[in-house]
Amino acid sequence: MTSERDEPKWLTAKEQEAWRLYMDGNNRLMSALSRSLNDRHDLSLAEYRILVMLSEAPDGALRMSDLADGVLSSRSRLTHQIRRMEQEKMVVRSSCPDDGRGVLATITDEGRRRLAEAAPTHVDDVRNYLIDLLSADELDMLARVFARVEHTLADR
Repeated sequence: MTSERDEPKWLTAKEQEAWRLYMDGNNRLMSALSRSLNDRHDLSLAEYRILVMLSEAPDGALRMSDLADGVLSSRSRLTHQIRRMEQEKMVVRSSCPDDGRGVLATITDEGRRRLAEAAPTHVDDVRNYLIDLLSADELDMLARVFARVEHTLADR
């Protein structure tokens, strides 16, 4: 164990290059995906992710707390996002039938329509900006790396 006064284990030049390329590449990728959805379908990447999760859920509904965990969002940020999506008729909120304190978010027909319109664009962009740039081995490696990152950080 190291004390606060111990020198940190600085990144090597190679590690720093990889880290910066990852950060810059990820930021550019997320920005490009978000911009494309917004420009072509008037959806943010966050809204798209919410619609996907709800569309894949039983009955198209999830508890807000489960949805927040699934989209890696704070509950307050998700509540704000869902409120905006409700105004656009993409989702509705209701009380949980089995727990009056819980709140469900449910995708509407309009939400399903918007998702169906945006999905081909998003999939094309994901392919063009990432998937098709990688060999099968690189894709496997990427999946293994981020499965490990996800496992390490899942409970933090």
